[in-house]
Amino acid sequence: MTPGNSPTRTPAGSELEELLAAPLGLRERKKLKTRRAIRSAAFGLFRDQGYEATTVDQIAAAADVSPSTFFRYFPTKEDLVISDDYDPLMESGLRARPAGEPLVASVREAMVGPLRQILAAERDEVLLRMQLYREVPAIRARALVEMQRSSAMMCELLAERTGLPADGLELRALVAAVMAVSSETVQFWAERGGEADLADLLADAIGSVGRSFAQ
Repeated sequence: MTPGNSPTRTPAGSELEELLAAPLGLRERKKLKTRRAIRSAAFGLFRDQGYEATTVDQIAAAADVSPSTFFRYFPTKEDLVISDDYDPLMESGLRARPAGEPLVASVREAMVGPLRQILAAERDEVLLRMQLYREVPAIRARALVEMQRSSAMMCELLAERTGLPADGLELRALVAAVMAVSSETVQFWAERGGEADLADLLADAIGSVGRSFAQ
């Protein structure tokens, strides 16, 4: 990849971008496209020359945007790594689950289904992101903030589904267990070079949470 040139989108990548953009208006779609272009350029540079050696100016040049535009989308370089645009896929997946389905089963399917789509389009980027989590202390620190945001979002979704309070201990405990298991599963997968099927690993791991909560 050369500065100023965006990476070629694979068919799977194009399909994923269409899914992410589907619920958005025109202005938000343009923002999504720019955000994903910046992130894709950055990960190409991280692969070629390493995270620490890559500067914001280099990322901006590779994505054909200004440094000020970079900072409008990502307050720090670490935010670029820890953030993603995948939450709407899980949100729509959870809302589509049958009303009478056990809660953990619904969460599992809402997470695993989109994950298969993401891996089909961006497996290498997901793997690199997880490896950077392990290697860069600043990214790990910022990831805690992102995990808290994701946990709060999931609690709100489950409250909507169950009628339980989003800030109640029952939902918070369930979501904390799912998030912890998900984090450990992804790290397990990354530590082994992404050889296994991450979606299958996650389905099995969340299933074990469901069995524990059912006891």
